[in-house]
Amino acid sequence: MNLTNRRTFLKTSALASAGLVLSAKSWGQVTNANSDVRIAVIGLNGRGKNHISSIQKAKGVRLVAVCDADSAVLAHTLASLDSSVKGYSDLRELFNSPDVDAVTIAMPNHWHSLAAIWACEAGKDVYVEKPVSHNIWEGRQLVSAAAKYNRIVQAGTQIRSGEGLREAVAWIQAGNLGKITVARGFCYKYRGSIGKTTGAQPVPKSVNYDLWSGPAALEELHRKRLHYDWHWHYETGNGDVGNQGIHQMDVARWFLGETGLPRHTLSVGGRLGYVDDGNTPNTQVVMHDYATAPLVFEVRGLPGKKVTTGGADDSGSVEAAEARASLMDKYKGVSIGNVIDCEGGYLVTSEYFTATAFDHSGKMVKHFKGVDRHMQNFIDVVKSRKSADQYGPVTEGHTSSALCHLGNISHRLGQEAAGKEIRETLSSTPSLAEAFGRMADHLKLNGVRLKETQLSLGAMLAVDTAKESFINNPAADAMLKRAYRGAYVVPQIA
Repeated sequence: MNLTNRRTFLKTSALASAGLVLSAKSWGQVTNANSDVRIAVIGLNGRGKNHISSIQKAKGVRLVAVCDADSAVLAHTLASLDSSVKGYSDLRELFNSPDVDAVTIAMPNHWHSLAAIWACEAGKDVYVEKPVSHNIWEGRQLVSAAAKYNRIVQAGTQIRSGEGLREAVAWIQAGNLGKITVARGFCYKYRGSIGKTTGAQPVPKSVNYDLWSGPAALEELHRKRLHYDWHWHYETGNGDVGNQGIHQMDVARWFLGETGLPRHTLSVGGRLGYVDDGNTPNTQVVMHDYATAPLVFEVRGLPGKKVTTGGADDSGSVEAAEARASLMDKYKGVSIGNVIDCEGGYLVTSEYFTATAFDHSGKMVKHFKGVDRHMQNFIDVVKSRKSADQYGPVTEGHTSSALCHLGNISHRLGQEAAGKEIRETLSSTPSLAEAFGRMADHLKLNGVRLKETQLSLGAMLAVDTAKESFINNPAADAMLKRAYRGAYVVPQIA
């Protein structure tokens, strides 16, 4: 870390412990369409690394700052960047900088809405990772903040930027394969145990844990790894429904042409095959009842092939990722992606920016191909101020994020039930019953027998789509919003 960035880092660390008040002034608004957008990345693990890479490849943008509540992560990132890039440990100090026009947010899910709202209030344009919210209510406040402060807010649903998928959606909606019968999404992605701890674990000394926790409860750490495994704890994450699943549910809803929430939602699933510190499902089927056709999304974190040699390698290498992927089930060739079943055939997406249509005999009808243009699109729209040109508007990101939350609310309000009872309950919903049947076979292969192990049969949620709430269900309504901590309250935006 150079001397300037060391001083900046020490200064912001002190400010973080003292507490900050955001300025009401609007800083850094782009006034010259020919100028570079000065951008900062907040949250430097995982997706944050990808944001930096995408920004470095984009045109018309300059990375000027990075921010993370973990000083070790911040220092490691700064060491890899040009010395002109400033480091911040507190995002509030960053938002008060007049030298930043826009930010990208790759923090844990529980921070997405509040960080993006604060950025809007400070006059910054925002690229916010998926899901754009940790719950439905705060997602709506982010949509309102974007409108109130006239900010460009791009959701990190990058599949929408590929011209191939955009062409495929138009082609299906034109009726080339007949009507859609079921829009399916899949996350068959290996998720091993995160381990089982006994008692509270030490928080890394490099982490400002109060700031890291932010809008979530400041609770003891009860898992081995603070970073990434927050996905599998409801206080901070949303499970694989909200991690990978938002991409596939967003695509499925896009093909359906549905712009709002479904009429009903039901989830079936559980955390099975091991006992660890996670509390989100690793096996789940969610059905959203839309007027056009059902939207069915499936999660499988257990392998489709029995692992007999000590489990799948969980390292970060390409080889390890390929080995894990080879273990997983597929549906019509898809383990992570979509299958859009239609009257005259089906369309599959097994890669983010390509799609292939087939007739019922399996003969290819048409192929679509594109590339990721999401970050460049964000930069272009920040400069042009033409929000209609956005590929990932926050309104769409909010709706698809809400689908994740609906599935989790159904699951968390569910009751344990035996396989026979679940089959009987689902028998009137063919698409869901079929998916559950395949789930049961998958679990049996992994030694999980539904006669002995019970799943959670979720609550059937009747959705008031206009109010984004539930019909005659106070328990579900109570889960639309969370309790926030004093310095980190998501504001209600008029």
